[in-house]
Amino acid sequence: MQWRASHILVTDQLLVNKIFEELKTGTDFAILARKYSTCPSKKKGGDLGWFSPRSMVQPFENAVKSLSLNQVSKPVRTQFGTHVIKKTGQR
Repeated sequence: MQWRASHILVTDQLLVNKIFEELKTGTDFAILARKYSTCPSKKKGGDLGWFSPRSMVQPFENAVKSLSLNQVSKPVRTQFGTHVIKKTGQR
């Protein structure tokens, strides 16, 4: 099994709330990733590409596995910060 996901990585909890508000109003996930994410993947709209089990930190992988295709996660905390994750593929 492999998954594909995009994410927005931030360290500020208030910013996470702002991101969710903008998502609710229909702002494109990739636009928000380019605007707010601190991860280098922001240049690609947050796209992390395809990854296999145990390639990502466990909380991140668990969140992706539990999402439906194109579903956005609740905030996921890891040692890197807080992630908003969108599952974009599974094979």
